Amino acid sequence: MGVTAQTAGPPRGPFAPDDAAAYTRWRDAKLAHLPARPDDLLVELADPRAVTAAERAALAERCRRHNMALFVGPVVADGTRDWLRAFARTFGLDDLDSNMLADEDGISPLTVAADGPRRAYIPYTDRPLSWHTDGYYNPLHRPVRGLVLYTVQDAAEGGENALLDHELAYIALRDADPGHIAALSQPDAMTIPPNAEPGQPPRPAQPGPVFSVDPLTGALHMRYTARVRHVVWKDDPAVTAAVAALNGLLNGGCPWVLRHRMAPGQGLLCNNVLHNRTGFRDAPDRTRLVYRARFHDRVSAA
Repeated sequence: MGVTAQTAGPPRGPFAPDDAAAYTRWRDAKLAHLPARPDDLLVELADPRAVTAAERAALAERCRRHNMALFVGPVVADGTRDWLRAFARTFGLDDLDSNMLADEDGISPLTVAADGPRRAYIPYTDRPLSWHTDGYYNPLHRPVRGLVLYTVQDAAEGGENALLDHELAYIALRDADPGHIAALSQPDAMTIPPNAEPGQPPRPAQPGPVFSVDPLTGALHMRYTARVRHVVWKDDPAVTAAVAALNGLLNGGCPWVLRHRMAPGQGLLCNNVLHNRTGFRDAPDRTRLVYRARFHDRVSAA
């Protein structure tokens, strides 16, 4: 399945810098239906392996309004990978993003890696994971649009996620200063340096915008990481100011951040929203295991 590259934005619409009327209408509708707490996003599933039409509609509606939904049901430990792919397809997520650290089926088991190449990467450790969107290092023609996380076992302590709808981050920045959006929409605003791993093709530097608009759907897309060592920001005072404003927003300046510690049997279905994770501690009889599947598709009610 081919994926069209992200573009800087459409000529008209809520994300066009010169269409204030469309932006205001979209903004007002968005802010009229804010989730006050994680439970507002939660849908209970009788059997995650056989989602009913009503459950599917409830999850899709939350993703339509908030770009994310939480779900909970009986823990599916056996055959989790097959179930997870089938669950994702229920929401139009089929074009799996197979990255070099994922297993052969493209799904990643997020657990502490004792050895091997995974142990060098933060998601496979118990250390805190800073704010990001998944796949920020992907080339622009292969963006990660959709994401599913599923918790089989939580840690003995810690491992809480913070979640922020990227559209709300956009609103906060645009309302503060439209120049922040213009700066972060530049095609070379954020560059991910090249990377090379033994036995893997070298990954070239990946320049691109933070904010872009999907030409197929008109949806807002965001690529971002707060990891200083893994990003080079454009040497531009406007970009510097915009990044500072975004970091301030994510580090205590935004009332729309939701915090949730997922228990066994809970999961996240989303359009690759901003998220992070606190550090955690495993116990001999309680090792954190979260499955992650990333897709080039957006969530739909397919």
